[in-house]
Amino acid sequence: MMTTPKISVITVVYNGEEHIGRTIESVIGQTSEQIEYIIIDGKSTDKTLDIIAGFKGVDLLVSEPDSGLYDAMNKGLMAATGEYVWFLNSGDQIYSNNTVEMMIAGLEGVPDIIYGGTMIIDEKQNEIGDRRLKPPDQLTWKSFRQGMVVCHQSIIVKREVAPTYNLNYRLSADFDWAIRSVKKAAQIHNTNLILSRFLEGGLTDHNIKAGLKERFKIMGRFYGLIPTILRHFVFGIRLTNYYLRHRRF
Repeated sequence: MMTTPKISVITVVYNGEEHIGRTIESVIGQTSEQIEYIIIDGKSTDKTLDIIAGFKGVDLLVSEPDSGLYDAMNKGLMAATGEYVWFLNSGDQIYSNNTVEMMIAGLEGVPDIIYGGTMIIDEKQNEIGDRRLKPPDQLTWKSFRQGMVVCHQSIIVKREVAPTYNLNYRLSADFDWAIRSVKKAAQIHNTNLILSRFLEGGLTDHNIKAGLKERFKIMGRFYGLIPTILRHFVFGIRLTNYYLRHRRF
């Protein structure tokens, strides 16, 4: 029985010189050796590749043009050889240097999905707090009717279960991917750990609106149009109240 699965951590980056170093450090600094680290670079023109070259512990670096974020993530998925895949893009970090070790130690059997919480950080690396949406105690594909209840950076999927990203979605393919992954999963494990640090910001107002439209379309496809419309009235009220209290989404 597999007790120490290998995890393929996949980082997608393009011109990420400002943040890529911290992301790499968080992966190669893990106390666990059960990590394959893959970086998919979109042919960066800044110092990103020089920074990557300064680190030991990157198992595979691919640098070539791509058709966008999710195309690059599909390349990483195809290159992975670990039992699990974990997408941690430039600016994101594994929460602490023993997170993978603790996560693996807490496994019972070989679940199809491993998930946990996320800490939001700002540009200065200060911890802002939890996400607005918290991971449920028991995750199912229907949990995502409430939105992205588990951050994409904190869901780890068995490679044989993980689908490719749907390139028809430009901004929310990760949401669609998470639903499809969980829907296929027979066993899902809640680590009850904070697994990642997520860098706040990065989307323009236009992208936020376009991303929400894509998410609405995805939710309508999985959960039905009328239920999705009704839920979005509730979402709007909750989101407004949260923003008024915290001044962030």
